[in-house]
Amino acid sequence: MLKIALRSLRRRWMTQVGTFVAVALGVALMTVMGLGLAASAALPAGADVVGLNSMLGTAGGVSSFVAAFVVASTFSYAVAARRRELGLLRLAGSTPGQLRRLVMTEAAAVGLAGSAAGIVLGLAGAPLMARWTVTQGLAPAGYAIGDQTWPLQTAFWTGLLVALSGAYAASRRAGRVGPLEALREAVTDERPMTPGRWVAGGGLLLSAVAFVGWRLGSDPGELLKRKTYTVQPMLLISACGMLAPVLVRPVVRLLMWLPVRLTSYAGRLVRANAAAGIRRTAAVAAPVLVMVALTGSLLGAASTLTGAKTVEARARTGADYVLTGGRLPYSAGIAGVPAASVLAVADTRLTVLEEGFVKVPTEASAVDPAALAEVSRLPVVAGSVADLDDGGIIVTEEWWQHRVGDSVPLWRADGTAARLRIVAVMRTGTGNNGAYVTPRNAPGAEVSRIEVRAPASAAAAVRAAAARYGATAQTKEEWLTATHPRTNRFTVLGYVLVLGIALAYTAIALANTLLMATSDRAGDLRLLRLAGATRGQVLAVTTAESLLAAAVGAVLGTAVTAVNLAGMRAALAVLGVDSPVVVPWLAMGAVAGVCAALSALCTLLPAARALRRRTGRRRARSGEVPGFGAELASI
Repeated sequence: MLKIALRSLRRRWMTQVGTFVAVALGVALMTVMGLGLAASAALPAGADVVGLNSMLGTAGGVSSFVAAFVVASTFSYAVAARRRELGLLRLAGSTPGQLRRLVMTEAAAVGLAGSAAGIVLGLAGAPLMARWTVTQGLAPAGYAIGDQTWPLQTAFWTGLLVALSGAYAASRRAGRVGPLEALREAVTDERPMTPGRWVAGGGLLLSAVAFVGWRLGSDPGELLKRKTYTVQPMLLISACGMLAPVLVRPVVRLLMWLPVRLTSYAGRLVRANAAAGIRRTAAVAAPVLVMVALTGSLLGAASTLTGAKTVEARARTGADYVLTGGRLPYSAGIAGVPAASVLAVADTRLTVLEEGFVKVPTEASAVDPAALAEVSRLPVVAGSVADLDDGGIIVTEEWWQHRVGDSVPLWRADGTAARLRIVAVMRTGTGNNGAYVTPRNAPGAEVSRIEVRAPASAAAAVRAAAARYGATAQTKEEWLTATHPRTNRFTVLGYVLVLGIALAYTAIALANTLLMATSDRAGDLRLLRLAGATRGQVLAVTTAESLLAAAVGAVLGTAVTAVNLAGMRAALAVLGVDSPVVVPWLAMGAVAGVCAALSALCTLLPAARALRRRTGRRRARSGEVPGFGAELASI
């Protein structure tokens, strides 16, 4: 079997090049992120290092998932496309076990070579990534890739394992069928769903839905955290990938409903070919599904969350004007602005003792109790804002202790210890909304803003008062626009890193899959030409099939995005935040457009090449090519 496997690798080099590239780039991604995390772990502790670890962790997790998904999909299709060849081997006397060993030997050879190449690429790319993070201010100047070896070993063996896993399921299915059945099944995908795919796909789908339902009932705020809305799409993408043979046909019928009625034969032919070659269509749609779903889910979740924070901030303040900057005083009034209600807010930091031994730092605001009750509109669910005094504190439901009357042990910003009584509890909302104390419990805190409640006729007086303090006066909407939404810089650049790398990788994977699929369809193209189709018609139909497959991936990716954002919207509703869902249509459309352009290009080139080669051979056989006909005659 080893000799046959080596000969098969040499003969089917185009298919193996595609799988080799998929493995190599996937391992390179994992190597770069692993080396980056290892280097950041060696840095001294600090806020920048925490943000860097978070960014690289997110990028590494998403990149590893994309690599594993695409590599497994590519290997599965590469093996499935060889059913005719495997059927012939069965007719020649090969046993199912021998076929499985043949396929696994080829996969091991390609996986080993691809993983080794990926390690080399990763070692070259990791320093570039490190320099980029330093240039962007995401890492300290001393951040550099070290000589750790565990990321290399992890990436290498993960790439090999994923390659073998992708080939294993398909090889078992090919080995189970009889010789004649294998030959018949090579024409169309009559039973693309196996019991294993049903179990795995259904299990992943149920797990994703059950997780959202569980969190909505127990802790809806968990659905708003970055780790959750980063991992959640992966479950649904994996479920769609496993259930793709079931989902592709109805989506194809939906997308082709109008073209079938507007064309005489082309629409029906494209639909029939896409539906008959379910595995081919699903393999082309898989990279598009990953990119559209990740783009929509990650960017949509971040935008929806920041929009929700804006809505929440607007609802929490009843001020008409906000003064910021300069040297703002603690004051119950502003000279020259009569009948105005004024709330001075000073930012401070508390350290809370939770569960009796864990110290948790938290943001807090120091305010005058009477002004807070008059100007603010805090979402209080228990207690009263008016009860705030020097011995009290207002907390949110996400605190470990959040019952009115409880005593909370904490440390002020200057390190002095105190025990404050909970006088009011606020709804959790989008989370991290801090606490409220009096100025006595915020030593050294300076006023960061003054919220003013005054009629519109007092606008000039408010701005004049702000000028006396060297501050800037803004209306509430102007202040919200300037300060919300404000997405964390690490989060923004992390998503740029994640989606940029993932888009480049999936684009190459899409090109590989299309080159493999089009090269394997040379016989289909020849049949179309024999049936009377012109060269242009053949190219048009083939390109339309690839665009249809890309559209299927975009539709499934949009569905995954919709489910993820719907879960986030439900969590916001439970938390009492009435904020709309933000769908990044422009980004999703741009990604789908890039994938569609690649699909057309990577189908046209190999199809045109195959047609030219067939035409050249026919001319040679008829003697139109000088010398070639005589050579054939002599043979």
